[in-house]
Amino acid sequence: MINMPRTVEEILAHADELVARFESYEPDPANEINIDSVHALRDAVVEQSNAERHLLEAIKRARDSGMTWASIGTFVGTSGEAVRQRYGRRVA
Repeated sequence: MINMPRTVEEILAHADELVARFESYEPDPANEINIDSVHALRDAVVEQSNAERHLLEAIKRARDSGMTWASIGTFVGTSGEAVRQRYGRRVA
């Protein structure tokens, strides 16, 4: 079983690792079921990494402007406490 990252730092480090793997990966048509699928996965991992960074910056800006964790949680689709636990140390 693979341990999934839980903290923002772990998520970003994991995303960076996956991006590096996918960016340096060159599919071999003889060994791949569908090269387009590999490219789609690579693109999705890059998008996910960028989205997580974008979300972190947006949360930081929201907190800097005085927005409560509860309000941020509403926009993110979770509770304020969950957002605070996940991002609080990164935006403080």
